[in-house]
Amino acid sequence: MKTVTFTIIGMHCASCVMRNERSLKKIHGVHSAAVNFANSSATVEFDETSVSEKMLHKAIIRNGYKILTEESSQQHKEALQKELIAARQKAMIAIILSIPLVVLAMANFTLPYSIGGYNASIWIQAILGVLVVIGIGWEFHSGMIRQARFLTANMDTLISLGTLAAVFYSIWTMAVRETHLYFETGAVITALILLGRYFEAKSRGNASEAVEKLLQLGAKTALRIEGDEEREVPIEQIAIGDILLVKPGTKIPVDGTITKGETNIDESMLTGESMPISKQAGDAVFGATLNINGAVYVEATKIGQGTVFAQIVKMVAEAQTKKAPIQKLADKISGMFVPIVIGIAVLTAIGWYVATSDWSASIIPAIAVLVIACPCALGLATPTAIMVGTGVGAKRGILIKNGEALERGKKIDAILFDKTGTLTEGKPRVADIVSCSSALTEDEILRLSASIERLSEHPLAQAVVIAAKNQNIPIVEVHDFENLTGRGVRGRIENEMLLIGNVRLMKEFGISTEACQEKITELEQQAKTVVMVTKNDTVIALIAIADILKTDAKEAVEKLRLAGIETSMITGDNKRTAEAIARQVGIEKVFAEVLPQDKAEKVKIMQREGFTVAFVGDGINDAPALVQADLGIAVGTGTDIAIEAGNIVLVKGHPLKVVEALALAKITFRTITQNMFWAFFYNVAALPLAAFGLLNPMIAAGAMAFSSVSVVGNSLRIKKTNAPITKSSR
Repeated sequence: MKTVTFTIIGMHCASCVMRNERSLKKIHGVHSAAVNFANSSATVEFDETSVSEKMLHKAIIRNGYKILTEESSQQHKEALQKELIAARQKAMIAIILSIPLVVLAMANFTLPYSIGGYNASIWIQAILGVLVVIGIGWEFHSGMIRQARFLTANMDTLISLGTLAAVFYSIWTMAVRETHLYFETGAVITALILLGRYFEAKSRGNASEAVEKLLQLGAKTALRIEGDEEREVPIEQIAIGDILLVKPGTKIPVDGTITKGETNIDESMLTGESMPISKQAGDAVFGATLNINGAVYVEATKIGQGTVFAQIVKMVAEAQTKKAPIQKLADKISGMFVPIVIGIAVLTAIGWYVATSDWSASIIPAIAVLVIACPCALGLATPTAIMVGTGVGAKRGILIKNGEALERGKKIDAILFDKTGTLTEGKPRVADIVSCSSALTEDEILRLSASIERLSEHPLAQAVVIAAKNQNIPIVEVHDFENLTGRGVRGRIENEMLLIGNVRLMKEFGISTEACQEKITELEQQAKTVVMVTKNDTVIALIAIADILKTDAKEAVEKLRLAGIETSMITGDNKRTAEAIARQVGIEKVFAEVLPQDKAEKVKIMQREGFTVAFVGDGINDAPALVQADLGIAVGTGTDIAIEAGNIVLVKGHPLKVVEALALAKITFRTITQNMFWAFFYNVAALPLAAFGLLNPMIAAGAMAFSSVSVVGNSLRIKKTNAPITKSSR
């Protein structure tokens, strides 16, 4: 299967979307097709052995639309800009020509001469009306003709029928010497709808602007080291293994590893975190992040589509083309809506004629019905909200893969957290330093321990070294170092022998731990690994090492609890460790000693109990559970960013980002439902008013245009919303 995305130029409403989707899905070999009105795109998954891209394009072109491929992005932007300019020009010309027409008609203005028995004022109205409706508004009529060829109808059909009815009825009344003329009605409707389309196109551009800015944050060039020289080259020429110089104040060009130098890097565009991150030789860096204050040399490890930044671009783009289930309902209704409206308009005209025997009294309500029912707001209701919501999320380090994730996120009432790497750091850290000798400070204990441990490769030893480094404690020279595999290390510092290790090592050397046994037991009950430090065969200190909680884990669990969301924890660790971590974070329900393949079964159990479950994990051994859950939230560092199992990916694994992701899902989905409500009920409420003659066609045209712009405006409000999640209903 192959997936392609291309741009469709010329769509004006949800009926256009349905028409194009239907045409694509009818092609043999097409697995799925999704057409997005808000960003004028189509994403198609198809079998290359049965169908070609050219065949897909032809299906759209036959419907009367133009195609731009994904590769021609600059051409796409230029085309959209031209379309926007053309829409503005048409609207302005139509308004300018309609103003004198309305003045002449409404004021019943007469000029001092006549032609063919009609005052010149009437002829000016006729000429201006025909020019605006048929000339400037030709796009509506050509659209209707295209749809009629396939026995379908869309928004253009409604507008064309309404405005042409006004013009041709007026021409007919002139021919039979009647006095009821509606040239100004057709012209003003055309002008207002053209103006509405211009504002709609402009608003849609604003809705996608935040995402577009995000996608343009990457570096365009890089300084590549070639021998003794540095050469500026386009980013596309960088190869894996190239050494790049990144100066202060410039962007990291690609993903890589620092080989020399140290600096602070602003990773906010990637993680949503405002604090700079300290980096040095051996640390990973990511493309499009900002180097703040130090020159560093970086070896490129990932380039092009393999970088974290490129994967963010891909995820955001895919999220905007995939539809939420609620949008599919809107598309289905829109596809049936236009024929129904035409039927209502015909019945309205017949009904008024039967009641009044006056075609003049019949034509205006029928036109109002056609104009007010245009379903463009339905087409914009969901995709604009998804575009803005996913754009806001991407800026905050929350990557929402599709609209369905937003719909699922607002229903969550239970969250199951994986422990390691999700609630905890996933790396051993020094948690406590306990002196068993009043003569030694914590700094002195770290100085001695880290000096010996730095010669060991064991993760617990490295935890001690990192603790000393973080506190800027100097390392001293060690003699006679020996690595005692599985038990500890020993070495001589300043002519004194130090032994660092576990209880087994102490017993092996005949060293008593009785003096510190009470403290050892207390630390072990907290699920910490205790390392003993001895000097000259006497225990002088205890170092407790643990996979410590992330700083915001407790706050995140508390906020979820206050929101009415039940939180549980699952882990492969032993029960004592799991319960100790759960107590610290405030979680009561714990699943311990669970194998990776059994985590999905725990999710199923919660689902059978009636919960809508979100699973939060690192996306590797948790993949089955992430897929089984109603909402999979994958967390991790930048290197895990391409996790396929999660519906939502958090660039950095801060538990509070889970709270923020659910809040964003609720806000975005609430906006979608608001948009849908106003789009649906606007038409439902306005149609009877139009049919009973209570709604002037010109007012209907203005209201129809306003409804589309208001839907887009409501979606843009998501960017300014920072509301906490509300209590779930269950």
